[in-house]
Amino acid sequence: MKQIENKAPVIIGCDHGGYRLKGYIKEYLDSQGIPYTDIGCDSEEIVRYPLYAKEVAQRILSGEFTRGILICSTGIGMSIAANRYPGIRASAVSDYYTAMMTRQHNDSNVLCLGGKVLGEYAAINILEAWLDNPYIGGRHDISLGLIREIEEEIGQR
Repeated sequence: MKQIENKAPVIIGCDHGGYRLKGYIKEYLDSQGIPYTDIGCDSEEIVRYPLYAKEVAQRILSGEFTRGILICSTGIGMSIAANRYPGIRASAVSDYYTAMMTRQHNDSNVLCLGGKVLGEYAAINILEAWLDNPYIGGRHDISLGLIREIEEEIGQR
């Protein structure tokens, strides 16, 4: 297991489809000494993922957290809901390379995982890539600037 250097606190939420995987993620964060706040859910009873995406997004945008993890059955629903918030760059990923690239090139601040499509080892591998890779800036600043312009143009900022 790789030792993660960035120990910034993480906010984590899930729906019923991500509940089991969230347990493994929390164990991993504990083993790394990374503090987290778990906003739920707390069982496999059916809940609505947009509510958890909303809270994670709002608490990142408030400055309380700089990064968050959302887990549903596929990661897709959470990413769609979280990306409604200007300034949130939520990425649903299912492999190490895309987790690394979404941090390095897109400055992703929310990682979305699929509890029904990822095993625990794959999820931890993805999480390590996402936690351990910084945004590299440079030419990628241009694209993020264009995204901000789009948000302003459509009145979302």
